[in-house]
Amino acid sequence: MTVTGFATTTTARPAASVTAWCEDVFGSPVAAVLFRGGNLSLVLGVRLGDGQKIVLKARPAAPRQAGCVEVQRRLWSAGYPCPRPLAGPDEVGGQVLTAETWMPGGRLLARDASAPGRFATALARLVRLAPAASEVPPLDPPPPWAAWDHGGPGLWPVPLSGPADLNAVAGPQWLDDVAAQVRARLAVDRAVPVVGHVDFESQNLRWQGSRLHCVHDWDSAAIRSEAAMAGLAAATFPAVSRLPAAASPAEGERFLLAYAAARGRAWSTDEWQVAWAAGLWALAYNARVEGAEGGGQLTARLAGEVRHRLRMAAP
Repeated sequence: MTVTGFATTTTARPAASVTAWCEDVFGSPVAAVLFRGGNLSLVLGVRLGDGQKIVLKARPAAPRQAGCVEVQRRLWSAGYPCPRPLAGPDEVGGQVLTAETWMPGGRLLARDASAPGRFATALARLVRLAPAASEVPPLDPPPPWAAWDHGGPGLWPVPLSGPADLNAVAGPQWLDDVAAQVRARLAVDRAVPVVGHVDFESQNLRWQGSRLHCVHDWDSAAIRSEAAMAGLAAATFPAVSRLPAAASPAEGERFLLAYAAARGRAWSTDEWQVAWAAGLWALAYNARVEGAEGGGQLTARLAGEVRHRLRMAAP
């Protein structure tokens, strides 16, 4: 989950390979670093020697990155509020680099009664404008918080950070049981998959008043059913930092109802269950990672809500 804030400023220079890449691609070297951020990837806002301001991202190579950039490019072309991809993905110095337009400004949306509906409407528009899965390079595997169908051994997929194997780390048995139940429910989701964004959290969106200004973190483009895509966001949209956060069940329900209204079609019973199951998988995964790293706030929160969430996901 990549945080792309604009709050930090530093004069530290990027690696020589990054500077050389910029000069090769843009015909101008890096003159100054305007901000540095990121979690799973390094995000740099830079000013080039010719005065142009761009955002550079560096992260470990993964085959799905070409598809992610293409999804972002197609959505930008369709008028969706996101940075325009400018270059990459190119492998440089053991990292994959991309460049995109710099879109400063905007604020986090206040977590009030209107927030679930605003996030839901923004995601529904994204899914509506996104290309079909057949029109972009492969996006598999999805990030682990959306990878209930991973092909690895054990219940839990390999996380992007933290412990190498969640299956080898002791955790609450009830949390493993919950994840197994919703994973089984999601295994029989036969809906047509769509392209969307599976880290549609507050930290990755900026707003100007009630208008969506920009969506960041397109490394989280993925293919899931529409109900699962909506369910993931309905459960996690309030997160404003790398620390896991959960929407309340009531917020999640408002999100899903608003999404259905925005797309102009009510959820079927099966879709409703899939949405709640996908959201519960993401919360269980986040709680499992949090616990493996020594925390427990989300686990404690989830313990008080899990029966209700399971009922909503049950056939």
